[in-house]
This record gives sequence, C-alpha cells and structure tokens, in this order.
Amino acid sequence: MTEIVVFTGTSLSWEEAGSLLDADYRPPVKRNDINILVDKGGPDIIGIIDGIFFDRAAVAHREIIRAIKAGVTVVGGCSMGALRASELDTYGMIGVGRIYEWYRDGVVESDDEVAVTFHPETLEPLSVPLVNMRTTLGSAVEEGIIDQHQSDMLLEAGRSMYYPDRSYAAMVKNSVAQGLIPGDEQDSIIDYLIHNEVDVKREDALLVIEKIKELAGL
Repeated sequence: MTEIVVFTGTSLSWEEAGSLLDADYRPPVKRNDINILVDKGGPDIIGIIDGIFFDRAAVAHREIIRAIKAGVTVVGGCSMGALRASELDTYGMIGVGRIYEWYRDGVVESDDEVAVTFHPETLEPLSVPLVNMRTTLGSAVEEGIIDQHQSDMLLEAGRSMYYPDRSYAAMVKNSVAQGLIPGDEQDSIIDYLIHNEVDVKREDALLVIEKIKELAGL
C-alpha cells in the first residue's frame, strides 16, 4: 500500500481531504517535518499544501530536495506547496494548480500572497489570502460589480495590509477612507466579495489531492 503524508488543514480541512484520499494528514508543514519523515524511512508520497511562513520555522528547500533524492515523490500546490514547487520543480518536485503557475511564471512573487493567520487548534483561516482577493476581484469585474480601475485600487489596498489583518471588509473600508472607492458603494461591494469569494487556494488544494491519487494509482 502506498504510504502518503499530506500537510494541510488551513486551505483544505482534514475531514474533506480524508473523504477524498486515505492519507496521514498533518498540520501546516514547518522546519524539519520532512527531515523527520525521511529519517524514519520516508513515505512514498508527500503532499505539501499548507505551511508556516515568514520565520526560521518555514520548511527548508534542502529538506524537500533531500526527500526527493531519497526517492520520495513530493507534490505541492495551493500555499507553501505552490511556493516551494515553483522554486524546486527543476529538482523534481511536482507543482499543480493556478497559484503554482503564478509563482512559476512570475505573476506573483511575494510569499504573503498566500499567507494567512489561522486558529492554532482548528487550523481554520482567520484572514483572507491575497490570491483569493485577486480572483474574487476579477470575478467582481466580470460581473460588473466594480470596474477594472476599482479592482486595481482595491487589490493595492489589500496588498498594503499586513497579512493577518486582511479581510474583504477591511480592504474595501481602507479604499473608501483613501477616497479610492465611493462610500455609498462600500456595503454592496463588501457583501458581494464575501458571498462570492473565489477560493483559488481551496481549488488548488483539491488539485494536489487529485494529483496524489493519480500518482498512487487510486
């Protein structure tokens, strides 16, 4: 039987992931998690979806390369997985999803595009990732809720915020305060963005699960 370990919980719950793939699900990957797996003989496949960002606890490139050299198939997408796959696909890491492609192609560059703050016990996200803001604003333009200029202004407002503070309401209110968006449009725009979010991180997390199933022959 193929041994599979997947690091997730924030972008995709263990319950939902487990209903799609029988695997060992673990919290967002951090420094040395993969080294520990390799030291124990390593699973056949490691899936990296979520991970710790912005400090020395982040999973190191050399850990992933070591796992690949040890014969472990490493698949990444969505969040930390997308970022590391874009950096290590030439070493054999398999990247999937739109966010991976955006990093690979230079459409987005900053780590904080995918970063969120999350509840330490439930792993539930407590902020909105910038990549979701991008896709949701794009949808709002297509639906005629806002125009492209307003979308650009709103995205810049979201980008300027510290990632744990990002929310659709805060993004719009900041834009109104700066005179970028008319105040009388504030509530309708917030309502649309919250109730019509395009969760590209969840979509890509599901693609990681599907790719692992394909590789495992399931």
